[in-house]
Amino acid sequence: MKLILYRTFAFLSALFLVMPGHVAKAEKPLDYNRDVRPILSENCFYCHGPDPEHRKADLRFDEEVAAKDYAIVPGDVESSEFFQRIIAEPDSLMPPVDSGKKLSPQDVATLKRWIEEGARYEKHWAYVPPQSHPLPEVQAKDWPESKIDHFLLAKLEAEGLKPSPEADNVTLLRRLTFDLTGLPPTTAEVNAFRDDPSPDAYEKVVDRLLSSDRYGERMAVYWLDLVRFADTVGYHGDQDHNISPYRDYVLDAFNDNVPFDQFTREQLAGDLLPGSTIDQKIASGYNRLLQTTHEGGLQEQEYLAIYAADRVRNVSQVWMGATVGCAQCHTHKYDPYTITDFYSLAAFFADVNEAQHFKKGTNSLPTKRPPEIKVLTQRERAQVAKLQAQLAEVPSDDQTQSERLLKQIDKLNKSARLTMVTEAIEPRPMRVLPRGNWLDDSGEMVTSAIPTFMGNIETEQDRANRLDLANWLTDPKEGSGGLTARVFVNRIWYLLYGVGLSASLGDFGGQGEPPVHPELLDHLAIDFYQNGWDIKRLVKKMVMTAAYKQSSFASAEIRERDPYNRFYSHQTRQRLPAEMVRDNALAVSGLLNLEYGGPSVKPYQPDGYYRHLNFPQRKYQEDKNQQQWRRGVYVHWQRQFLHPSLKAFDAPSREECTVERPRSNTPLAALALLNDPTYIEAAREFATRILSSEADDDEARLNRAYMLALSRTPDSDEKQVLSQILKENREIYRLDTDAAAKLLEVGLKPSDDAIEVAELAAWTQVARVIFNLDEFITRN
Repeated sequence: MKLILYRTFAFLSALFLVMPGHVAKAEKPLDYNRDVRPILSENCFYCHGPDPEHRKADLRFDEEVAAKDYAIVPGDVESSEFFQRIIAEPDSLMPPVDSGKKLSPQDVATLKRWIEEGARYEKHWAYVPPQSHPLPEVQAKDWPESKIDHFLLAKLEAEGLKPSPEADNVTLLRRLTFDLTGLPPTTAEVNAFRDDPSPDAYEKVVDRLLSSDRYGERMAVYWLDLVRFADTVGYHGDQDHNISPYRDYVLDAFNDNVPFDQFTREQLAGDLLPGSTIDQKIASGYNRLLQTTHEGGLQEQEYLAIYAADRVRNVSQVWMGATVGCAQCHTHKYDPYTITDFYSLAAFFADVNEAQHFKKGTNSLPTKRPPEIKVLTQRERAQVAKLQAQLAEVPSDDQTQSERLLKQIDKLNKSARLTMVTEAIEPRPMRVLPRGNWLDDSGEMVTSAIPTFMGNIETEQDRANRLDLANWLTDPKEGSGGLTARVFVNRIWYLLYGVGLSASLGDFGGQGEPPVHPELLDHLAIDFYQNGWDIKRLVKKMVMTAAYKQSSFASAEIRERDPYNRFYSHQTRQRLPAEMVRDNALAVSGLLNLEYGGPSVKPYQPDGYYRHLNFPQRKYQEDKNQQQWRRGVYVHWQRQFLHPSLKAFDAPSREECTVERPRSNTPLAALALLNDPTYIEAAREFATRILSSEADDDEARLNRAYMLALSRTPDSDEKQVLSQILKENREIYRLDTDAAAKLLEVGLKPSDDAIEVAELAAWTQVARVIFNLDEFITRN
């Protein structure tokens, strides 16, 4: 009786969901990848999936033949043991009660419909080559400005939603400037855009921003998160290592619009390219970015295994959007990656010459990580060549000019930096490590190969090497170029729209979210590789849309219907990344140093923050000159002790690939904005800038401050609050000029007027308040 009641309840719950009121959903056949696979992957595949070692009852549901041979009868729910077990009484219920998994009534209804419709399986969407799709028909034909808009609007209309109105010009310019350069627009740029009536005014701004050096700096920040770039080794003493020229290579690659397939080859196998150039050798430093150690007593074999696993995790995440790292100890629970696939991928990197540092590494700063070469960046080499050309043209009797040029050339050459590079050696033997145990040598020997289910890799060598892998990753016909393109365009979409077409930026597998707009993702991927893997072109296509220009305001109805903006019914409002928060304050204050490239820099940091760093013990020494005000992309990245101001705004340690930073909202962020010396000095300089303008009364100065910081004037409430803050602080600092001097942290001269100092201190407090406004650190 209990079983009958339980099954009846489950059946009625499922039936209710397909009764009138749900008819519209029932009319359209289920999509296996979108509707069914996520349910099976979440609830069934762990015990009945790809991993044979831990598979229960020798039954699997990730493969159609196996499932239909034993448990699923297409079209017949009653005869399908699979369905009967998911509506069974608790003693025989699947998934088991103690598994922590539970099917919702909606899930049960979906699986019931799926069986009734024939239990059709499909190959996982990510591993099917992208397909071209016709532009969908839309009703609001005057809204789309691009093909992208057609795809998005069709989905909006199907969901009964409408796009949001276009954002105002100032909001749009600020959004675009932050997205493409990581900096705010200047007042002059705001006024120029506002006053430009030409129909191509917006496009001109896009082109200007894409051609700026600031574009490469902004894009590099995200790429450095992906490849876990840092200035220190991470493990043990977390010593500095030589790698900053790699960051400059990334900056140049984005600014020079190096095609993404070439960008891939140069990083994975720059040393293997015929006639490998200096820049390609620098790029090969990608293979050396992982955490390393030379700790006394280390076991070389253990760390070589750790390094191999690290590389598989990173390469698979960055280029394949795959969690192959889960197959290090056993075959993947949810995706068709075997433990043999894991070590076969690791074998591609068995030729990386890296064992030297186990013996040659030191506790000096920086430590030694051979092989290393001393290099000038691309721009520095160009400057040397230019000076040498000028020197060749100088008349022999112009000794002064010759000496000046020689000194400049010598200074540039002396600025060359060491950087870790990849050198190929005879590949180390690679074997499968059962349970990932580096001491267990019972596993089979493997050679370099791609995952078995993805085919074979073409090579002209005895064995496939890193260059073959890079070519396979970017070959849309014979390799996985379609997958790589999907992964990359999805991440660029995330940067510009706030959420990916698939929200799972790092997992295109069974546990990831299928794309909400699969046709659009395919369209963008195909367009990307068919047009030479042109990144700037891709970015421009994504911002030259009506969808990108939408307001970020969402009504209560939209927030309820589309809470995560999966249909892009509006733009996404989001806090700026950590580096941008800092860059924004420096830019507004006038302190920002826009010098391009070069060694990492060290801004102010709390005393004693490094007190627990040993081997060697060290004391942080901030830069004393204009290097202090460089952009965040150049800030020294200490893996174990990341700069606390960056950490407060969720910057990652970069021990692993980071595809999406969290966005927390904590008091620590506000405290950093109020008390970090960088922000205090920026506030003081901002106050100086306000007071030195032509504005000669408080209201005009507040207007000036808001225009510089937020590209608008304050409203009446804001003026009232800030005027009160200004008044209170004037009284405080006129009574206590010592406190004013301390706040400003400047040495007073005997001729300094106490009233002027107090005025500057009071406006500095106003500036600190403005820096703490949510609007100041938010991209709308």
